[in-house]
Amino acid sequence: MRIFQATLEHLEALTPLFVAYREFHGAMPATALSKEFLQQRIEKQESVIFVAVQDEQLLGFCQVYPSFSSLSLRPVWILNDIFVKEEHRGKQIAEKLIRYTLEQAAASGVVRIRVSISQYNEVAQRLFESTGFAEDPVFRNYIQTMA
Repeated sequence: MRIFQATLEHLEALTPLFVAYREFHGAMPATALSKEFLQQRIEKQESVIFVAVQDEQLLGFCQVYPSFSSLSLRPVWILNDIFVKEEHRGKQIAEKLIRYTLEQAAASGVVRIRVSISQYNEVAQRLFESTGFAEDPVFRNYIQTMA
């Protein structure tokens, strides 16, 4: 298995995984819009998408959104999406994607990676904790949903 950063040449193979990820989280498939969304993120360099590939088949992906920390004056990443095809789960692919993301972040001078996990998703909590993530003891997250 190889893990690397996706480019526009991977868009056709990546889109069905992204659609499956959205459906897994209760969103409508919106295949054309999903493809357009991914294409724009890649073209505008607004996200970094790492893919796990074996035998020319995409098994999973991890998408991070670069941002910055005003206090540390360094880049931060928001790990927003991670997904592995159902038939490939239990093979440590998600863990390998996370570890690869951490390596790339360190190589890019990123000061921290932030991820939000559902309080009910114990599998994801254990996965992220096993890769060195810890619950933030200082900051509480709030959201404001816009119409």
